Amino acid sequence: MKKNLALLIELQECDSQLVSFSVKKVKLPEKLTKLDEEFHLFKTGIEQNKRKYDELKARHIESENKIKKINESMVKSKDRLLEVKNNKEYQAILKENDTAESSRGTIETEIISILEELDKLSALVKKDEEILAQHKKEYEAEKRIIETDLNAIDADAGSWEQKRADLKKDVPAEILARYEKVKNRNHGVGVISVWKQVCNGCHMSIPPQLYNELQKTTELLSCPNCNRIMYFQNMEK
Repeated sequence: MKKNLALLIELQECDSQLVSFSVKKVKLPEKLTKLDEEFHLFKTGIEQNKRKYDELKARHIESENKIKKINESMVKSKDRLLEVKNNKEYQAILKENDTAESSRGTIETEIISILEELDKLSALVKKDEEILAQHKKEYEAEKRIIETDLNAIDADAGSWEQKRADLKKDVPAEILARYEKVKNRNHGVGVISVWKQVCNGCHMSIPPQLYNELQKTTELLSCPNCNRIMYFQNMEK
C-alpha cells in the first residue's frame, strides 16, 4: 500500500502541475496585455514634455515664417514709395510699414519667449528620454520572460501529461477511481499531507488517534473533514 500511496502522491503532483499550466495559459496573456497597457500609459505620460517641445518648435517655425513674410512685404512697400504720385498714397504706405514693424516686434518678442521655453523643455525631454529608455528596457525584459513562459507551457504540460499517463498504469483501478472522485470534489486535490494533526488541505485538525494511526499504517486513510487521502509528512526535515 505504501507503493500505491507514493504513486498517488506523484499523480497528485502531475495533476497540480497541469492545473498550474491551465491557469498560466489564461493568466499569462492577461499579464502580457496589462504589461503592454501600463507601458503605453507610462510612455504617453512621460512624452508629454516632448509633445510640448514639438508644438513649440512648430510655433517657432511658424513665427519665423511670419517674420520672413513681413520683411518681404516691407521691402516691397519701400519700392512702392518710389512710385507714389501723391502724399495720400505716401502716408498710407508709411502707416502700412509702421503696422508691419509693430507686428514684427510683437512676433520677435514671442519668438524670444518660445526659445527660452524650448531651452527648458529640451533639458526635460532629454531627462525623460533617459527614464523612458530604462523603463523600456525593463518592460521588454519582463515581456520576454512572460512570452518564454507562455511558449513553454504546451511542451511542459505535454511532459507532465505523459508522466501522469505512465503513473496511472501502475495504480490499481479501484484506488485510482477513489483518488479521481475525491480530487474532483476538492478543487483538484485528492491527496494531501498532514503535519502536527492538521490537514494541509482543509487546515482542520484530525483526531489524535487517527493521526497516530496515519504515521504507522500502510492503509490509505482519509481526512474526516475534507475526505482527501492523507499521508504523514514531517515538515521539520
